[in-house]
Amino acid sequence: MTAPSVVVRPARPDEAAELAWLAALTFPLACPPGTSTATMARHIAEHLSPERFRAWSRDPGCALLVADGGESPAGYVLLLRGEPDGDAERDVLRSTVGPGPYVELSKIYVHPARQGDGTANALMAAAVRTADEIAPDRPFWLGTNGDNLRAQAFYRKHGFTVVGSRTYDVGGVQHDDVVMLHTP
Repeated sequence: MTAPSVVVRPARPDEAAELAWLAALTFPLACPPGTSTATMARHIAEHLSPERFRAWSRDPGCALLVADGGESPAGYVLLLRGEPDGDAERDVLRSTVGPGPYVELSKIYVHPARQGDGTANALMAAAVRTADEIAPDRPFWLGTNGDNLRAQAFYRKHGFTVVGSRTYDVGGVQHDDVVMLHTP
């Protein structure tokens, strides 16, 4: 299915509140079953605030892209250039592809009403192009919950393969993730 009138473009700082609202709506959909509402709320408040989105939109080491759906954002993707924060993902990337810097697909989320309409595909295509623009010929990777088979299938469809694992903190609760590397 083709995304109805979606344009992927750089996010603007004045969209930070809308993107934070979209993050609060979509982040729980990717959490492992059984993750408490309080745990998710704590993570959202700490990591997905309007201030964070505003900072990402201005940071030259980031690429925050929005799927412009007309009246409100249909989705967003965040790419980060540099070294991973965690030892596990840094070790697996170094042993798989060598030293950094790397580009991380940190977040990609689509409004539930737009899932299945091609918006996610448009965002991912833009993410792949942008990753190569911000760090030409550098490895492009992501981490996603090990139990989120739907997300992993989407990433595999777009050229990612599992190369390792890591532990990811969501509101003080540790979860098992897989580390995936883009291999065009």
